[in-house]
Amino acid sequence: MIVDIDSIRGVTLDTIYNTPEGKLIQTCLQCGTCSGTCPFGEYMEYPPRRIIKLLQLGLIDKAFDTDSMLKCVNCYACMAKCPREIHLTEVLLQLVKEQTVIRLPALPVELQKALENNYRYGNPMGESGRKRANWVSTSPYPVRILSTEPEPVDILWFVESYPAYHPRGQDTCRAIAKILNALEVDFAILGNEEKSAGECGLLSWESGLAEALVDYNMAIMTKYKFNRLITSDPHALDAFNFRYKMYGFYKEITHVVPFITEYFDKLRPMLTKKLGYSVTYHDSCCLGRHNGYYEQPRELLKAIPGIKLVEMVHNRVNTICCGGGGGGMWLDTYFKSQDMERLSERRIQEAIDTGSDILAVACPYEIPRFEDALKVAGYEKKMVVKDIVELISESMEG
Repeated sequence: MIVDIDSIRGVTLDTIYNTPEGKLIQTCLQCGTCSGTCPFGEYMEYPPRRIIKLLQLGLIDKAFDTDSMLKCVNCYACMAKCPREIHLTEVLLQLVKEQTVIRLPALPVELQKALENNYRYGNPMGESGRKRANWVSTSPYPVRILSTEPEPVDILWFVESYPAYHPRGQDTCRAIAKILNALEVDFAILGNEEKSAGECGLLSWESGLAEALVDYNMAIMTKYKFNRLITSDPHALDAFNFRYKMYGFYKEITHVVPFITEYFDKLRPMLTKKLGYSVTYHDSCCLGRHNGYYEQPRELLKAIPGIKLVEMVHNRVNTICCGGGGGGMWLDTYFKSQDMERLSERRIQEAIDTGSDILAVACPYEIPRFEDALKVAGYEKKMVVKDIVELISESMEG
């Protein structure tokens, strides 16, 4: 379901109550499931259940004047488990986040810098937009850039910022290029014309920035003819699925992992190298809980010769968030100042407990987060973090 939050932003409480989502919120049972499943609920003055109660009482301003929503990492756990199916993460919590940002005296420095970088450079790291496609020159496999070869293409690959700029993200880019070429997919990228799609549908609660990025990327994409859109970033997938469609972008979009599973019959004979790894897979919140891709990553891992898949205690809808969503990528210092547990460190402890050699992921945020968490916990020699596409690429080397 796509909820147009712009239609209820800036209106009175009475008007919100009369929207379909507002009426649904009024059916809240106050069961506490949302607050109990929230990974940071214990640190919030107003966790989701209390926010709903304030809204019902007409006292929602109280939630705006605290930093509770700074601690929401858009993991979709509250929304996925709500017995009334209230769209908490998609609607109510996003609106509260926006008001939180407006009223705070100052944003945490790292988050503020990431937002400024997106405004200025089109990526949260502050890298030059002219370097966005530099990784292509390091790929042994051809990658067409539409600005130089603008002919119609079947698949437009939206690379996103962390894969384009981060060294480990570039590793996954080269693996994806290898796989797409081997499968004879007709694909191309926007290259330096691309800018960040937006984080979890609405970029870190800053609606003006989100709209600017949406307008820019949609204008660029209308220059070219393509049939489908793919991305390796579940946060970009969320943005296109749940934000861009509000602005009239209706191209089919999918994640690289489920896209590759469409080519299973062609891919399987190419997986000839036996890897011999014990692997545990981390379900991305956006890819799993919000978009329903639970089995496709596991199907790919099981198809790789020599891989033994071991599940962590918390998996699929019960996955533990890495802590990077909803702006969490740029809030670790702030969370530490609040004596909050780092979710990535909680998660890698579960991964280590499986006895696996590899922690497999399908999101570019998770590689640097989990690699850092392994180092902090002293486990960097016990486990390696790899994207699923890297494991597929490695098996194809045979």
